[in-house]
Amino acid sequence: MLSVKNLHASVDGKEILRGIDLEVGAGEVHAIMGPNGSGKSTLAYTLAGHPKYIVDSGQVLLDGEDILKMTPDERAKAGIFLAMQYPVEVPGVSMTNFLRTAKTEVDGKAPAIRTWTKELSEAMKRLKMDPKFATRSVNEGFSGGEKKKAEILQLLMLKPALALLDETDSGLDVDAVKTVASGIKAYHNADNALIIITHNAKILEGLQVDYVHVLDDACIVRTGDGSLVNEIIEEGFTALKEDEAK
Repeated sequence: MLSVKNLHASVDGKEILRGIDLEVGAGEVHAIMGPNGSGKSTLAYTLAGHPKYIVDSGQVLLDGEDILKMTPDERAKAGIFLAMQYPVEVPGVSMTNFLRTAKTEVDGKAPAIRTWTKELSEAMKRLKMDPKFATRSVNEGFSGGEKKKAEILQLLMLKPALALLDETDSGLDVDAVKTVASGIKAYHNADNALIIITHNAKILEGLQVDYVHVLDDACIVRTGDGSLVNEIIEEGFTALKEDEAK
Protein backbone atom coordinates (compact mmCIF):
# COMPACT_ATOMS: atom_id res chain seq x y z
CA MET A 1 0.00 0.00 0.00
CA LEU A 2 2.73 2.47 1.00
CA SER A 3 6.28 2.37 -0.31
CA VAL A 4 8.86 4.86 0.98
CA LYS A 5 12.30 4.65 -0.60
CA ASN A 6 15.38 6.59 0.51
CA LEU A 7 13.34 9.58 1.66
CA HIS A 8 15.33 12.69 2.53
CA ALA A 9 13.63 15.87 3.77
CA SER A 10 14.68 19.20 5.23
CA VAL A 11 13.40 22.35 6.92
CA ASP A 12 15.14 25.66 6.20
CA GLY A 13 18.07 23.75 4.76
CA LYS A 14 18.46 21.46 7.78
CA GLU A 15 18.15 17.74 7.07
CA ILE A 16 15.34 16.21 9.15
CA LEU A 17 14.91 12.81 7.46
CA ARG A 18 17.95 10.85 6.34
CA GLY A 19 17.14 8.04 3.95
CA ILE A 20 13.89 6.54 5.27
CA ASP A 21 12.89 3.18 3.77
CA LEU A 22 9.47 1.82 4.72
CA GLU A 23 7.07 -0.70 3.20
CA VAL A 24 3.51 -0.95 4.56
CA GLY A 25 1.06 -3.53 3.24
CA ALA A 26 -2.74 -3.55 3.44
CA GLY A 27 -3.99 -4.88 6.78
CA GLU A 28 -0.71 -4.16 8.54
CA VAL A 29 -0.02 -2.22 11.73
CA HIS A 30 3.34 -0.48 12.03
CA ALA A 31 4.49 1.18 15.24
CA ILE A 32 7.13 3.89 15.06
CA MET A 33 9.04 4.58 18.25
CA GLY A 34 12.14 6.50 19.20
CA PRO A 35 13.51 9.20 21.50
CA ASN A 36 12.16 12.74 21.38
CA GLY A 37 13.43 14.66 18.39
CA SER A 38 14.30 11.55 16.41
CA GLY A 39 12.06 12.41 13.44
CA LYS A 40 8.88 10.45 14.16
CA SER A 41 6.39 13.30 13.79
CA THR A 42 8.48 14.74 10.98
CA LEU A 43 7.97 11.56 8.98
CA ALA A 44 4.20 11.67 9.49
CA TYR A 45 3.91 15.33 8.48
CA THR A 46 6.15 14.82 5.46
CA LEU A 47 3.98 11.93 4.25
CA ALA A 48 0.85 14.04 4.79
CA GLY A 49 2.35 16.88 2.74
CA HIS A 50 2.98 19.64 5.28
CA PRO A 51 4.51 22.50 3.21
CA LYS A 52 7.08 23.22 5.92
CA TYR A 53 8.89 19.95 5.17
CA ILE A 54 10.74 19.92 1.85
CA VAL A 55 11.45 16.57 0.25
CA ASP A 56 14.97 16.70 -1.17
CA SER A 57 15.06 13.21 -2.67
CA GLY A 58 13.43 9.81 -2.52
CA GLN A 59 10.13 8.29 -3.51
CA VAL A 60 6.77 7.78 -1.79
CA LEU A 61 4.13 5.67 -3.51
CA LEU A 62 0.59 5.03 -2.29
CA ASP A 63 -0.95 2.13 -4.21
CA GLY A 64 1.69 2.74 -6.87
CA GLU A 65 0.92 6.45 -7.22
CA ASP A 66 3.53 9.12 -6.49
CA ILE A 67 2.10 11.24 -3.69
CA LEU A 68 5.04 13.64 -3.56
CA LYS A 69 3.51 15.42 -6.54
CA MET A 70 0.22 15.84 -4.66
CA THR A 71 -0.96 18.71 -2.46
CA PRO A 72 -2.05 17.87 1.11
CA ASP A 73 -5.74 17.82 0.17
CA GLU A 74 -5.02 15.56 -2.82
CA ARG A 75 -3.16 13.17 -0.53
CA ALA A 76 -6.13 13.14 1.85
CA LYS A 77 -8.48 12.31 -1.02
CA ALA A 78 -6.09 9.56 -2.11
CA GLY A 79 -6.52 7.95 1.32
CA ILE A 80 -3.93 9.42 3.70
CA PHE A 81 -5.18 10.53 7.12
CA LEU A 82 -3.13 12.26 9.80
CA ALA A 83 -4.28 12.36 13.42
CA MET A 84 -2.25 15.20 14.87
CA GLN A 85 -0.47 15.23 18.20
CA TYR A 86 -1.78 18.75 18.79
CA PRO A 87 -5.14 19.07 17.01
CA VAL A 88 -6.04 22.62 15.98
CA GLU A 89 -9.26 24.49 16.69
CA VAL A 90 -11.53 25.54 13.82
CA PRO A 91 -13.92 28.19 15.20
CA GLY A 92 -17.25 28.62 13.45
CA VAL A 93 -17.32 25.15 11.85
CA SER A 94 -19.35 22.49 13.64
CA MET A 95 -17.96 18.98 14.02
CA THR A 96 -20.86 17.47 12.08
CA ASN A 97 -20.54 19.92 9.16
CA PHE A 98 -16.76 19.50 9.09
CA LEU A 99 -17.00 15.71 9.01
CA ARG A 100 -19.75 15.55 6.40
CA THR A 101 -17.98 18.06 4.15
CA ALA A 102 -14.72 16.11 4.44
CA LYS A 103 -16.50 12.82 3.69
CA THR A 104 -18.14 14.38 0.64
CA GLU A 105 -14.78 15.58 -0.67
CA VAL A 106 -13.12 12.20 -0.12
CA ASP A 107 -15.92 10.11 -1.64
CA GLY A 108 -16.94 12.56 -4.35
CA LYS A 109 -20.55 12.52 -3.18
CA ALA A 110 -22.44 13.45 -0.03
CA PRO A 111 -23.37 10.58 2.31
CA ALA A 112 -27.05 9.83 2.83
CA ILE A 113 -28.28 11.84 5.81
CA ARG A 114 -30.03 8.97 7.62
CA THR A 115 -27.09 6.57 7.29
CA TRP A 116 -24.56 9.28 8.13
CA THR A 117 -26.42 10.39 11.25
CA LYS A 118 -26.64 6.81 12.50
CA GLU A 119 -22.93 6.11 11.89
CA LEU A 120 -21.91 9.36 13.56
CA SER A 121 -24.04 8.60 16.61
CA GLU A 122 -22.62 5.08 16.92
CA ALA A 123 -19.03 6.30 16.52
CA MET A 124 -19.47 9.00 19.18
CA LYS A 125 -21.03 6.46 21.53
CA ARG A 126 -18.06 4.12 21.00
CA LEU A 127 -15.70 6.96 21.90
CA LYS A 128 -17.83 7.98 24.88
CA MET A 129 -18.34 11.46 23.44
CA ASP A 130 -21.26 13.65 24.48
CA PRO A 131 -23.64 13.96 21.48
CA LYS A 132 -23.57 17.74 21.99
CA PHE A 133 -19.99 17.79 20.70
CA ALA A 134 -21.37 17.20 17.19
CA THR A 135 -22.82 20.73 17.15
CA ARG A 136 -19.79 22.44 18.67
CA SER A 137 -17.02 24.05 16.63
CA VAL A 138 -14.16 21.71 15.76
CA ASN A 139 -11.99 21.29 18.88
CA GLU A 140 -12.92 24.75 20.17
CA GLY A 141 -12.93 24.61 23.96
CA PHE A 142 -12.28 20.86 23.91
CA SER A 143 -9.99 19.36 26.54
CA GLY A 144 -6.85 17.56 25.38
CA GLY A 145 -8.58 14.20 25.68
CA GLU A 146 -11.67 15.40 23.83
CA LYS A 147 -9.51 16.65 20.97
CA LYS A 148 -7.83 13.26 20.66
CA LYS A 149 -11.21 11.51 20.64
CA ALA A 150 -12.34 13.94 17.94
CA GLU A 151 -9.37 12.86 15.82
CA ILE A 152 -10.37 9.20 16.14
CA LEU A 153 -13.97 10.16 15.37
CA GLN A 154 -12.71 11.57 12.06
CA LEU A 155 -10.81 8.32 11.48
CA LEU A 156 -13.95 6.23 12.01
CA MET A 157 -16.13 8.43 9.80
CA LEU A 158 -13.71 9.07 6.91
CA LYS A 159 -12.37 5.49 6.74
CA PRO A 160 -9.04 6.34 5.07
CA ALA A 161 -6.82 3.74 3.42
CA LEU A 162 -3.75 4.74 5.45
CA ALA A 163 -3.92 6.29 8.91
CA LEU A 164 -0.94 8.08 10.45
CA LEU A 165 -1.51 8.49 14.19
CA ASP A 166 0.98 10.94 15.69
CA GLU A 167 1.11 10.26 19.44
CA THR A 168 -2.67 10.20 19.64
CA ASP A 169 -2.31 8.77 23.15
CA SER A 170 -0.14 11.57 24.57
CA GLY A 171 -1.74 13.43 27.47
CA LEU A 172 -4.56 10.91 27.90
CA ASP A 173 -5.49 9.23 31.16
CA VAL A 174 -5.73 5.44 31.38
CA ASP A 175 -9.45 5.26 30.62
CA ALA A 176 -9.18 7.64 27.65
CA VAL A 177 -6.30 5.61 26.18
CA LYS A 178 -8.49 2.48 26.33
CA THR A 179 -11.36 4.31 24.64
CA VAL A 180 -9.13 5.69 21.87
CA ALA A 181 -7.52 2.27 21.40
CA SER A 182 -11.00 0.76 21.02
CA GLY A 183 -11.79 3.29 18.30
CA ILE A 184 -8.56 2.51 16.44
CA LYS A 185 -9.30 -1.22 16.64
CA ALA A 186 -12.80 -0.60 15.23
CA TYR A 187 -11.29 1.25 12.26
CA HIS A 188 -8.62 -1.27 11.36
CA ASN A 189 -9.32 -4.07 8.89
CA ALA A 190 -7.64 -6.05 6.11
CA ASP A 191 -8.15 -3.26 3.57
CA ASN A 192 -6.45 -0.40 5.42
CA ALA A 193 -3.17 0.17 7.20
CA LEU A 194 -1.99 1.90 10.36
CA ILE A 195 1.23 3.71 11.22
CA ILE A 196 1.16 4.54 14.94
CA ILE A 197 3.74 6.87 16.45
CA THR A 198 3.80 6.28 20.18
CA HIS A 199 5.77 5.99 23.42
CA ASN A 200 3.01 3.97 25.09
CA ALA A 201 2.23 0.30 24.44
CA LYS A 202 -1.30 0.77 25.83
CA ILE A 203 -2.50 2.33 22.58
CA LEU A 204 -1.38 -0.84 20.76
CA GLU A 205 -3.41 -3.22 22.92
CA GLY A 206 -5.92 -5.22 20.93
CA LEU A 207 -3.99 -4.69 17.70
CA GLN A 208 -1.68 -7.18 16.05
CA VAL A 209 1.47 -5.09 15.55
CA ASP A 210 3.27 -6.45 12.50
CA TYR A 211 6.38 -4.27 12.57
CA VAL A 212 8.08 -1.88 14.97
CA HIS A 213 10.51 0.68 13.61
CA VAL A 214 12.91 2.61 15.83
CA LEU A 215 13.88 6.06 14.62
CA ASP A 216 16.99 7.81 15.87
CA ASP A 217 18.77 10.79 14.39
CA ALA A 218 16.24 11.05 11.55
CA CYS A 219 16.63 7.51 10.20
CA ILE A 220 15.35 4.02 10.99
CA VAL A 221 17.99 2.23 13.04
CA ARG A 222 16.13 -0.98 13.81
CA THR A 223 13.04 -2.88 12.69
CA GLY A 224 11.46 -5.86 14.43
CA ASP A 225 8.17 -7.56 15.17
CA GLY A 226 5.71 -6.62 17.91
CA SER A 227 7.95 -8.01 20.65
CA LEU A 228 10.32 -5.09 20.10
CA VAL A 229 7.77 -2.82 21.82
CA ASN A 230 8.19 -4.65 25.13
CA GLU A 231 11.96 -4.65 24.73
CA ILE A 232 11.95 -0.88 24.32
CA ILE A 233 9.66 -0.35 27.30
CA GLU A 234 11.77 -2.59 29.53
CA GLU A 235 15.23 -1.47 28.44
CA GLY A 236 14.75 1.99 26.91
CA PHE A 237 16.26 3.48 23.77
CA THR A 238 19.71 4.04 25.29
CA ALA A 239 20.17 0.33 25.99
CA LEU A 240 18.87 -0.44 22.51
CA LYS A 241 21.50 1.83 20.95
CA GLU A 242 24.23 0.24 23.05
CA ASP A 243 23.17 -3.23 21.90
CA GLU A 244 23.22 -2.12 18.28
CA ALA A 245 26.71 -0.65 18.73
CA LYS A 246 28.20 -3.95 20.00
